[in-house]
Amino acid sequence: MKISYYPGCTLKTKARNLDRAAVAALEALGVEVREIDRWNCCGAVHSLTADDLIHQVGPVRNLVRAKEQGANQLVTLCSMCYNTLARANLMMKTDPVRRDTINRFMDEEIDYAGEVEVVHYLTFLKETVGWDKVRDKVAAPLSGLRVAPYYGCTLQRPAEVGIEPFGSFALMSELLEALGATVQPFAAADKCCGSYQVLASPEGNNSAAANILNQAAAAGVEALATSCPLCEYNLGKQQGRLLAASAIASPLPTFYFTQLLALALGIDAATCHFEMNEAVGVDLLREKACLAAV
Repeated sequence: MKISYYPGCTLKTKARNLDRAAVAALEALGVEVREIDRWNCCGAVHSLTADDLIHQVGPVRNLVRAKEQGANQLVTLCSMCYNTLARANLMMKTDPVRRDTINRFMDEEIDYAGEVEVVHYLTFLKETVGWDKVRDKVAAPLSGLRVAPYYGCTLQRPAEVGIEPFGSFALMSELLEALGATVQPFAAADKCCGSYQVLASPEGNNSAAANILNQAAAAGVEALATSCPLCEYNLGKQQGRLLAASAIASPLPTFYFTQLLALALGIDAATCHFEMNEAVGVDLLREKACLAAV
């Protein structure tokens, strides 16, 4: 089985641990991953300005690349990339006026009318690979690890492109259960991490992130699993500042769900790039003997 894959910019730099673990896991599950040729930045955030069509050229060009590759699906992983690509694709499918304008602007590209389906990695795992196959391939179960899925803003919103209904976390929960982990729900799993507002905040003053981490800790969560590099930055990389500002009482490990998937499949820890996570996360995995088989 082959898939066309869009990684996105951050997954090649500061979120290599999200990308490398994801690709290795799919290969272990018998899926050949082919990055689309000449991909470019998706634009990161979907523009809500009605006359800002130039902002849609970036994501649409990636969809054109997938169509040129002969793909009928484009699998992507970063929550923000998925959201941006899926919303641009919906526009090209349903808005003939904007579609015509963009196609005429990109006069050196083939015309595009939404022929490629944008699919999030989690959806692909469930609908194409299947949880039974994932369970069968688990070599190092994440037994005893209490993990909470954290979706943030862009996996469920807006409803037209959400990977599942707002308030539902079944996709990541079912995956974590298939890996042998214990899913620990908490009330802030779909709350905003603070997004780019952190850039304008004093160090350690991200109250949105602190609220999420505090609610997770109070619910007995031992680790958070996410699909978004910005969420991982705000909830993971910022924890030192939040601790120093007494905004949170104790550190809480954060992982990309693909790292946990790859680890459970028996893929070596070096491929998962756990050195890019905070040290407290690696300590937790060792404590739970989740790294013992690697």
